[in-house]
Amino acid sequence: MTHSQTLAMVAQQPLDSAPRPAAKPRKRRNPSPLITRILAANLVALAIVVGGVLYLGDFGRGLLDAKAAALRTQGEIIAGALGETVVTHTLGEAPSIDTEGAWQMVRRLVAPIKTRARLFDAHGTLVADSWRLLSVGGIVETEELAPPSDGSIREAAENLLRTADWGVFGWVPVEPATTGTSDRARDYREAMEALAGESASALRDGGDLGLILSVAVPVQRFKQVQGALMLSTTLEDVVARVAEVRYRILLLSLLALAATVLLSVFLAGTIARPVRRLAAAADAVRHRIDRAVTIPDFSARGDEIGDLSRSLSDMTDTLWSRMDAIKNFAADVSHEIKNPLSSLRSAVETAARVKDPEQQKQLMSIILEDVQRLDRLISDIAGASRLDAELSRAESTPVQIARMLSALVEIYLTMGNQSHKSLVLDIPEGDDLVVRGVEHRLVQVFQNLIDNARSFSPPDGVVRVSAQRRANWVEVAVEDDGPGLPAGKLSAVFDRFYSERPAGEKFGTHSGLGLSISKQIVEAHGGQIIAENRGPDGGNPKGARFIVRLPC
Repeated sequence: MTHSQTLAMVAQQPLDSAPRPAAKPRKRRNPSPLITRILAANLVALAIVVGGVLYLGDFGRGLLDAKAAALRTQGEIIAGALGETVVTHTLGEAPSIDTEGAWQMVRRLVAPIKTRARLFDAHGTLVADSWRLLSVGGIVETEELAPPSDGSIREAAENLLRTADWGVFGWVPVEPATTGTSDRARDYREAMEALAGESASALRDGGDLGLILSVAVPVQRFKQVQGALMLSTTLEDVVARVAEVRYRILLLSLLALAATVLLSVFLAGTIARPVRRLAAAADAVRHRIDRAVTIPDFSARGDEIGDLSRSLSDMTDTLWSRMDAIKNFAADVSHEIKNPLSSLRSAVETAARVKDPEQQKQLMSIILEDVQRLDRLISDIAGASRLDAELSRAESTPVQIARMLSALVEIYLTMGNQSHKSLVLDIPEGDDLVVRGVEHRLVQVFQNLIDNARSFSPPDGVVRVSAQRRANWVEVAVEDDGPGLPAGKLSAVFDRFYSERPAGEKFGTHSGLGLSISKQIVEAHGGQIIAENRGPDGGNPKGARFIVRLPC
């Protein structure tokens, strides 16, 4: 790549991407969708539970079955008594039912149980009805009235909860009200089954009286069916009991609903409010150019919100550090490029006025050196600027440090450059010293360190490369016999464009980015690089030592 191509590449890098339009501030939504979702989820779960409990189908069916069984038992007892008392049997004639006696007997037997009893003869004709009174003037019919209302809220709520449509008895079929005259057994399915000799029951719509449960049993005399007794009762007591249970469940449900709403709002608030504050702080960091914005600290919560606030705070600090590094890098680059450009400008201006060929040749040599220096400087700057992106995309693989160093030292010895300087390798046998990393970048680090050590070592000096395992680290040391590092500059040698070259070396040969790039690569691998002087503290150094530590 030529110098002009390199300059063009670096100059075009900031122009590759068009400036993004400023994003609009995030609009605050009220109420919070998060609170709404949490509240809706909790309310749906509560509604399903409450709805299932209020249905009470199994409970109502159990009460209905118990009521029907008790009514059937009562009917069998009364039918037995009627068969023995009101069924008359005369020799030579068919058995019959004494109508007047049956009427009185039926009323007397069912009076304690408050149940309507109807007696049909063998032909299905109504013989007696407990709701009808015999009198001199005819038959007086009685009717059951609803209990008086006290107008309380509880009564109104229970009346609302009595509705059969709410599933008091589950899926028990309800037969329609009877049509036509009700004085014939044929209008009642259960009565016809009783006349056939089988007990039967039915749940029928009674209109204003609600649901009516009817049980019919056969009336027998000498094991012959002489009629059918049908007992009918309203299910007011059963429905009232279910309504009372529903009312209590409803009260508990309202309390549970209030607690659910309050707890949901509280829970969502402990999540939504901190997230909103964090989002607002992130927006402020994005839109403002100063550092006055502070990320709220919720780390004391000890939950995911605390982790998020900690991560955002660390990310913001890292962002500002990166921006500072970019700003400082740009300042350093402009400063370093200014020097060769100033020299180049002076040489060009002088060359235009000088007529002496020797002086022109000398000026052209200076111009060439400055161009080469610029080319080298811009190439190193471009490599350093791409390093972060390359390391983030590169895939780490197991790297055998012992084999790498052996191959690197062998290459130096084979090349024969500066052969008067010895290069010694000391690595343990049988241990490959494996680390995870990007192999060619680690080679670049150790090559930089060896080149530095060889450049500072005297002609009869020795460069020592050693590697060993220390706990969970692989430690590589590169030592030389040079003058050592200046006092107080042990950490400054890793700064960008820092250059402390040996005496006699041609100016501009190095850009001062080698050690900075090496430190960047090592830290990207989770390691450390340290510079120190060999020899006693405070005395004359016997050389420099660079130590690289990489995690196993």
